[in-house]
Amino acid sequence: MARKHILHMLTPLKHMSPFDVNMALDAGFDAVVPYVDVSLGEVTGLVQDAIFSRPPDAGVDTGIFIAGKDASLALDMFDAARKAMVPPFQVSVFADPAGSFTTAAAMVAKVEKALEKKFERGLRDTRIAVFGATGVVGFCTAVIAAREGARVTLVGHDGIERVEQIAAEIKSRFNTAVDAADGSSDARKTKLVEASEVILACAKAGVQVVSKAQLKGDGLLIAADVNAVPPAGIEGVAVNANGDPLEAAKAVGIGPLAIGNVKYKVEFGLFKRMIESEKTITLDFQEAFSLARETAK
Repeated sequence: MARKHILHMLTPLKHMSPFDVNMALDAGFDAVVPYVDVSLGEVTGLVQDAIFSRPPDAGVDTGIFIAGKDASLALDMFDAARKAMVPPFQVSVFADPAGSFTTAAAMVAKVEKALEKKFERGLRDTRIAVFGATGVVGFCTAVIAAREGARVTLVGHDGIERVEQIAAEIKSRFNTAVDAADGSSDARKTKLVEASEVILACAKAGVQVVSKAQLKGDGLLIAADVNAVPPAGIEGVAVNANGDPLEAAKAVGIGPLAIGNVKYKVEFGLFKRMIESEKTITLDFQEAFSLARETAK
């Protein structure tokens, strides 16, 4: 009898995301078991319960998924899960808190593809401003873009203090430098857009962070938005925009449906990779971005 593919899903939150549960089951896992209110200190015990309950050759059929809404905590839990392995007892581990790793990977991949197709250039040295940078998607987007050589600025809607702290964490955790800026007024946001070649709106759903009037800088090339709930995070970027010219602006827009289509394929694809791999694997935002690059059109 074929051995079942089992996924143990860990989250520090009160509930596991139904989105992730559905994705994992649709990708082909036979059983998906959620564990909620999980602390960092509990990860080792849970992982070792999973690895020691099956023979070593069943490691490829067992997976750990790290969820939540905090990228830094998810990465710490991811590291704890990896360190809990006792070879030859090992399982696969995939981290994607609030879908942020796969969403951020999709967003940066779509921007990279548009830069190549529309402007014959890449991410390196491109000036990128991340609005909604204090959120989990903004954090991951900034890290991915900066590691690809972009000149990233984190924009703080409530001042500079919190984004300076995030910039310091990114430097400490990834040895990658990003800038921080105060975007707490329309005037400040306008100046930041004017100084950018790409703007990324990663704010929470239903919050407009950039208006049409602020998109008129001659240097702006791309405005991308992950918010599918009206109003748009960037006014004038249609939900289905896929490198389409923006009204009253020289830039092109990338909307949440174009990004979401890639995000869905990446998360589904990484779950499939866990199931189909002949050896145990670990998957975080780096593997998500590699697959997003292959998927984005």
